Amino acid sequence: MGEKKQKEKAVAQWKKIVIVGACVLFVVLMIVSGMGSSWISAFTVVKPGDAVVVDYTFYDAGGNPIITADQNVYKLAATQGKSLLIAKQISLTANQSLIPSLYPVQVYTTNAGWAGPKFALLRPEFEAVSSGIVGMKANEQKRITIPSSASMTQLWSPEQLKRNGVNMTDINIGDVLTMAVSDNPEEMATNLSAQTYMRVGEVSTKSPQGVVVDFGYPAAEVRVISINAKN
Repeated sequence: MGEKKQKEKAVAQWKKIVIVGACVLFVVLMIVSGMGSSWISAFTVVKPGDAVVVDYTFYDAGGNPIITADQNVYKLAATQGKSLLIAKQISLTANQSLIPSLYPVQVYTTNAGWAGPKFALLRPEFEAVSSGIVGMKANEQKRITIPSSASMTQLWSPEQLKRNGVNMTDINIGDVLTMAVSDNPEEMATNLSAQTYMRVGEVSTKSPQGVVVDFGYPAAEVRVISINAKN
């Protein structure tokens, strides 16, 4: 009889444990359901072929931000007296090559707002971001190196500067210059109404032969905003 009571007591204790466990599980399920699908996205990583929306900031060789889609970066630069272009986020396909030589992005200018000339991200920059975001999660930030940026320099002679309304005597090392670029240089050279895009560079050297302008951006900070997984 004593052994039977002990068994009944043990069964009663297990029932209590099972009931408590079920209650805890119910609470967890309620919390998860209230979170919707956001808890799933916390574990989702970017895979090749996924459609991804990103914030980005490109930096010149001196570490100065040139163009950004990150409002916080823009506000910080403004408080430090630095001028840079504010751009819109871009949506791209992860680990996908770019066929054209450049990718235009919308930027804001005081003269034309968002309707002004678009800014040109060059193919190596776009592809560095496209491949660099693979493996990242939503809201994760990463610094991406763009090795080919070291070759993005141009020598502007005094005559070339003059044709563009710039006096070489007014230029100093460290000055920022804006140029027009095109994905069809031949058309740009023969057609004044050809589609062009903005590009910003820094004067790195100055000599009687002209000024060397560095248009390369060796680094970019990228933040993943959203991931739309490939079906």
